[in-house]
Amino acid sequence: MTLRKRAFHHMRWNEPIIYQLSTPGHRGLLVPEAEEGIEQAVGDGLSSIPIGMRRSDSPSLPELAQPQVVRHFNRLSQENLGADLNIDIGQGTCTMKHNPKINEVFAGSPKMTDLHPCQDQSTVQGILEILYRTEEIFREISGLDCCSIQPGGGTHGALAMATMVRAWHRDRGEDGRRDEIITTLFSHPSDAAVPKVKGYKVVILPPDEEGLPDMEAYRSALSERTAAIFFTNPEDTGIFNSRIAEFTELARKNGALCCYDQANANGLLGIARAREAGFDMSFFNLHKTFSSPHGCGGPATGLLMVDRVLEPYLPVPVVRWDEKGGRYYLDFNLPKSCGKVKAFYGVIPVVLRAYAWIMSLGAEGLEEASRIAVLNNNYFMKKMLEVRGCSISFPRHPARIEQVRYSWEEMKRETGFGTADVQRRIADFGTHYWSSHEPWVIPEPFTIEPSESYSKEDLDEYLGIMEQISRECYEEPEKIRHAPESSTIHLIDHEYLDDPDRWAITWRQYTKKYRGYFERR
Repeated sequence: MTLRKRAFHHMRWNEPIIYQLSTPGHRGLLVPEAEEGIEQAVGDGLSSIPIGMRRSDSPSLPELAQPQVVRHFNRLSQENLGADLNIDIGQGTCTMKHNPKINEVFAGSPKMTDLHPCQDQSTVQGILEILYRTEEIFREISGLDCCSIQPGGGTHGALAMATMVRAWHRDRGEDGRRDEIITTLFSHPSDAAVPKVKGYKVVILPPDEEGLPDMEAYRSALSERTAAIFFTNPEDTGIFNSRIAEFTELARKNGALCCYDQANANGLLGIARAREAGFDMSFFNLHKTFSSPHGCGGPATGLLMVDRVLEPYLPVPVVRWDEKGGRYYLDFNLPKSCGKVKAFYGVIPVVLRAYAWIMSLGAEGLEEASRIAVLNNNYFMKKMLEVRGCSISFPRHPARIEQVRYSWEEMKRETGFGTADVQRRIADFGTHYWSSHEPWVIPEPFTIEPSESYSKEDLDEYLGIMEQISRECYEEPEKIRHAPESSTIHLIDHEYLDDPDRWAITWRQYTKKYRGYFERR
């Protein structure tokens, strides 16, 4: 394999935190004082706020002029990696794919950005129509009947499912008895975390020798206490459970609801649906499968589809079409609703991008995108298994859908270098990869997901990078020990991240704790 190595060297500005750039008195915008007539009409803007809701001091905000702000964020953008800058197939279940730039024009239009969720519904008929049509599209994609676009992310979609499970069983007087939810080891971690948040006991099924959920363990786990199953399929290994209808049938016979985590549907559009698999509800990540940018964990939308019988329990409001009145409206009249899972109605620009992407492809295009994603993944898998030191999880089940969980266990045993070392070195080639959810179940894991967005040339370039890093691990260990050398960061210290006393996620925490840590040293 011939490496197509680019002459990459990351921009390194060593850019300070924006608070460290702040200078008291600097301003990027001067807000004019209210005119006398306005003050007479509406007051001073403060007196109407209850005393208990007023700040005792001014907010601590950075003070910079506009040119300083522009320089700061441009420098940060030059230190980034992403789908618009590099071959980003190493993101695993996060599915970085091309977002057509025309969709950004739509999302950035004042017709979109100037909307407010509290506007009169007569003034937002256009976006309500798009929400309604998106629901119609997902009826076809999922085979299910009713929709909520309220969840603000994938895990939020799982939370909405768990909330509906609670409302369903409470309505039947079984909520106290049905206190368990079953998921699988290689389902998305949210499928265990979210039921925990809702107060359920979580039963996790182990895989069998082929990497599929163990059927006998499943039969043993099902009981009158089972409220629902939360399954991802394909799982994070990329293995599709072709017996999934048997699992859902057993759950339904036991009185449990069947919840599908289809956050990643890249290999299934137009090929397999939640309805035929026997699921009662399913959510989709519009910010993964449907091309809207992932946004570094957000913004996002976890669109939720449910069977008709579950419609009364959906979060409110839902979008309706009034045939007689000839208008779209938000319906809050769901007496059995599980309530709201978000203050307003989803992340609308994400929905708009996804809608535009779907409409540009059509039904045949969606299916083609899935088939190309599967083709890319299996081509990459075949070539990757030729790289020295690499193996595949559950080799007795060779078929994979949209991604693969690989392992560097052999290379670690033979060279002492594992997935964390490859992760550091790969930054020198202007890209990265995703290792695994922790704790590691597959030894020295990494996950690759090409999606349909990348060409054979892109895949070959990434494969060449992986091949060179493997060769260096075996033949030039010093290159690996000192990596990365071309990135903005030269050492990734995981021990540092394991010590909460040494990091802070807000400026306030930093000033209280982080500075004090080094002063004590």
